[in-house]
Amino acid sequence: MLQRKEAVRGHQVLYSGLIRLHVLHHACEEAIYGLEMIQELSRHGYRIGPGTLYPILHAMEEKNWLRSDKELKNGRIRRVYRATPSGGRALAAAKEKVQELFGELFAGQAKNPPR
Repeated sequence: MLQRKEAVRGHQVLYSGLIRLHVLHHACEEAIYGLEMIQELSRHGYRIGPGTLYPILHAMEEKNWLRSDKELKNGRIRRVYRATPSGGRALAAAKEKVQELFGELFAGQAKNPPR
């Protein structure tokens, strides 16, 4: 059981960067809020809860990649996040790196990965 937990934790470390990219991508397109991002990420197979997502959002806000505002919607106040110009530049730079990396990762598609 311990090995399984360690494997899941290891995958979370790998996926955390992808989650940040995903959040930044959507925040560059439109305002986002936490529950919406949790649902969006779950559609892509990520199991992430508020206790994981909100620290990510706050860290991205501290890096000046996101800014947040409180908005009233359907009688409820919620915090929405939008990408800043700095966040847009960070996403553009990351997309170049991701494209280069994925080119390497999938260039040898026919090869069997080590197990």
